[in-house]
Amino acid sequence: MPLIKHDLALTYLQVGLLAAVPLLLGSLIELPIGVLSEAGRRRRRLILAGGLVFIGAVAAAGLARSFPALLAALVVFFPASGAFVSLTQSVLMDAYPERRARHMARWTLAGAAGAVAGPLLVTAVLAAGGSWRLAFLLVAAAGAVSWLAIMTAGPIPPGPTPPGPTPGGTADAQSTAREGGEPGGWPGLGTALRITARAGAVRWLLLLEASDLLLDVFTSFLALYLVYSAHASPSVAALGVAVRLGAGLAGYALLAPVLERLDSLQVLRASVLLAGVLYPAFLLVPGIGPKLVVLGALSMATAPWYPVLMAELYGSLPGRSGLAVSLSSAAGLVGGIGPLAVGLLAGHLGLGWAMTALCGVPLIMLFAPAVHRRTGGAPDSAKLGCRD
Repeated sequence: MPLIKHDLALTYLQVGLLAAVPLLLGSLIELPIGVLSEAGRRRRRLILAGGLVFIGAVAAAGLARSFPALLAALVVFFPASGAFVSLTQSVLMDAYPERRARHMARWTLAGAAGAVAGPLLVTAVLAAGGSWRLAFLLVAAAGAVSWLAIMTAGPIPPGPTPPGPTPGGTADAQSTAREGGEPGGWPGLGTALRITARAGAVRWLLLLEASDLLLDVFTSFLALYLVYSAHASPSVAALGVAVRLGAGLAGYALLAPVLERLDSLQVLRASVLLAGVLYPAFLLVPGIGPKLVVLGALSMATAPWYPVLMAELYGSLPGRSGLAVSLSSAAGLVGGIGPLAVGLLAGHLGLGWAMTALCGVPLIMLFAPAVHRRTGGAPDSAKLGCRD
């Protein structure tokens, strides 16, 4: 990002816009993708079409010569990513509904392994005399390989049907099931909102967006913080992002076996407490070396946030993984305010103060009622007595 900022002469506000506008517009475009993907054959077509656009958008970002061109490429990238990535995630959640948290941990581990290669690729390209543009084009080529792998895979089975009314179920649960309409079908906007409210999915959506401030938003501003606030070089900043993603990768690798033994919400609470100590320490500790050490510990501590919260969202809407995908897109419209707010604070108060404001994220999560109670069902670790 420092290289892009310098090459295209971007302001801090424009950097914030690059993070916020694609998220807002992309989420709006992405809204119908989930609910249109209930049938396995249609879901496969959407995944393949999204993959092609995904590859083109990454290549276009690498070829962009102006802020509007880069912004347009990133706007297209977000809904393409929803079709290419989010729908494959929903396929995994449908295939193993009783082990969502553990499989979300494995899913996130796979994604983190690819993400770690990004800053390492930038470092290697810069060391070889290349530019950030070449790195984008190489990532587009890697995306093409992934698309070919999906193209040659077998058909995607249809997802499970929503649960029907049961003799022992509560009145709300039976009403929600009746409102679901035909199995695998779209229940309509009003009914979908009622299903979402009764299932308690809103609380998980809000927590996902709050946690993202200290996940993706923090990562997107990390290199800028290291260069302009901690006075590191661009190559050291790229190394810092590599440390961030590499430590996150290690955290995801440890998470799956931990969730075999502990309840997912217990793990989430412990990680929030650790992050509440480690993030202020990252900002306050002097020197690049110590900052990178604390950054690694922080990245491992926040590893459970996305997989556990996302698994809880899918678990609150059994048989409605497409609805969960669309709700995540809708929540992204609100979540897009986060990076924009950080960019505005950085422009008016300085990047250091903008990053300090993120200290409130662990406090928000720590005092959220949803993190301290489970609304229904047994803990994920207690649902099966056997391993994979």
